Order: sequence, then C-alpha cells, then structure tokens
Amino acid sequence: MELLTIGAFARAAGLSPKALRLYASLGLLAPVRVDPDSGYRFYDPAQLERARLVAWLRRFGMPLARIQVVCDLWERSQCVAADEIAAYWAEVETDLANRRRLATFLVDQLSRRETDMSETSRLRIRYAVATDKGQLRDRNADSAYAGPRLLAVADGVGAGPAGERASAAVVESLKPLDSGVPSGDLLNALEHAVRRANDTLRDVAASDPALGEVGTTLTALLWSDSSLGLVHVGDSRAYLLRDQEVFQITHDHTYVRSLVDAGRITAEEAESHPQRALLLRALDGRSEPQPDLSLWDSQVGDRHLLCSDGLSAVVSEAAIRDAMILLSEPDQVVRRLIDLAFQAGAPDNVSCVVADVVES
Repeated sequence: MELLTIGAFARAAGLSPKALRLYASLGLLAPVRVDPDSGYRFYDPAQLERARLVAWLRRFGMPLARIQVVCDLWERSQCVAADEIAAYWAEVETDLANRRRLATFLVDQLSRRETDMSETSRLRIRYAVATDKGQLRDRNADSAYAGPRLLAVADGVGAGPAGERASAAVVESLKPLDSGVPSGDLLNALEHAVRRANDTLRDVAASDPALGEVGTTLTALLWSDSSLGLVHVGDSRAYLLRDQEVFQITHDHTYVRSLVDAGRITAEEAESHPQRALLLRALDGRSEPQPDLSLWDSQVGDRHLLCSDGLSAVVSEAAIRDAMILLSEPDQVVRRLIDLAFQAGAPDNVSCVVADVVES
C-alpha cells in the first residue's frame, strides 16, 4: 500500500503535523520512512488506527507518558488497554472531586460566615514537631518550630552550611510573634516579620562571604483567638484537615507548578519533570520578598500540617491524608509522616509540624 505524506496522514488521523513530529521524537508514533535528502516523513496507512487512538486520548488530557503505556497495551490486548484508560479516568475524577471540595471550602472561607465568637475565642492548639536530615544528606537545611501561637517550617537553599544558616535565621526572626498578636494585625505582623527575616538573611550573607548565596522557603501559621494568619513563599506546604477532608492551602512557587497552571503539562507529568525543584520565589536577602498572605477562620477539630518538600516530594497525597485523618495525636502524625519519608528513601531533609485546634 502506498505510504502517506505527513500532511495526508495528519488529515486522516485528526492530528497536526506539529503533533506528529512531537510524537515521533518521543517514539510514540514514528514515521516508517524519512527521505534522506528532503527529510520528508512518510507513514504507513496501517498506523492510522494507533494515531487515532493517540488523538482521542490526548483530546481528554491524558499525558503523553500515559498514552505510551496505553498504546503499548493496545498492541497486545485492547481489553487491557481499555482497563488502563478506565483507571486513568478514575484518577481524573478523584482529582476533580478533591478540587471541587477545595473550591467549596474556599467559597465558605471567603464568604466569612458568621461564627459564635464566645465559643471560638477560647481556642488553643496542641502541636508536635520533628525534623530529620534524611538518609542521603550530610546536613539538615530545614528548620521547624511549633509554639502556642506560631508554627513554621523553612527549607534552606545553598551549598554547605548556607541553607541551614538561612532557614534557622528566618525561623528565629519569626519567634517573637509567638508571644501574641491581635487578630486584626495578623497579616501585617506576618508581612513585617517576613521583611525582617529577609533583612536578616542579607546580614547573614554579608557577615560570612564564604557562604555564597543564601535562601530559604518559609511557610508559617499564626493564631489569634479564632483567626489564623498564613504566610507562604517557596515549595514547603500547609495542609488543613477539616470535617474529614484534607486540603493543601498553599500554592507551590515552583517552575513546574507554573507550567501546570498554564496548562503546558499535567500534574502527573510534573511529578517526574527534571526541574520540579526549581523555585520561582524564596527569601534570599537580595530581592524584595513576595509572600502569599491569607487569613482563615479556625474551628475546633481542625488539624494543620506544615511540611518541607522532603515529605511532599516522596510521600503521596493519599498517604499524607490517611495519616492526618486516622491518627489521633499530633506526635503520632509527625512520627508516621517521617517514617513514610524514610520508607520512600528520604533523599532530602524532611520536616513536619502538626497542630490540632481544641477548646481551651
């Protein structure tokens, strides 16, 4: 049978020539012949069925790596390929349900539903904290703190002692907030504290030029009565458990997360992206800090988790959720999460802070 040019094949398959060139480079749909002189690509009409399958899978958002798996299964058994597609779609629906619950939760928060202040003003937290250098690092560049009103996790960036010096300095600069801040001043207090922390980093770098460039992430929660202030910069995370649902309430400031937000890659593709650890925002003592600041209502029964990416990068969301829901005490949750990181190899420093909101 006569071979088809890339243009004719693209029209028949419902794909663009640009897409075909991408799929060829990935080994997903290679031409059967490339003219050595002109570089023209030719396809066998027998490849059309596979090409149409690729087009349909891509149309509903399946990442290319997963499409490769489906196509390889399809070559052997269409029934097995169908099972793989069903499994993928179940994952999509689970993710959509989680995002729907998060959106509902945020709508409730932004609506600022009225609460009985006579009850919520008598809240306090029970907390636990742990940090470990992991199995592969010589130093621990993480710093973690938990007190009656303040929780904080910082993940230092820099060679040698630079990272640990940076994270420790930033967390230390926030500790005065633990003595108490009026609820109406929570966000201002956190913003000013972050600016002071950034100035401290500049002083640290200037005092010891051998450190080179220093930097750190920071995620912190500050309580006042029933109000909760959140400050966040970098890729450490904050999670909230409320009414048996777990939500990530911070947004990763990473290059890969920006690609996902722009629709250029999927969340699944982000997990194996070679630049997944590249930060777009951090405290570095040189540039103006750009933290995310938000205000939340706190309720009896809430559980909060702060962690460095030494946990979130190697332990699944499902495992984190199970630990937060199933274990009764904050110290049990912290120990379980550190254990899970070690079971996954603990290639990085790992830090966790867990706090339960209870009545005084």
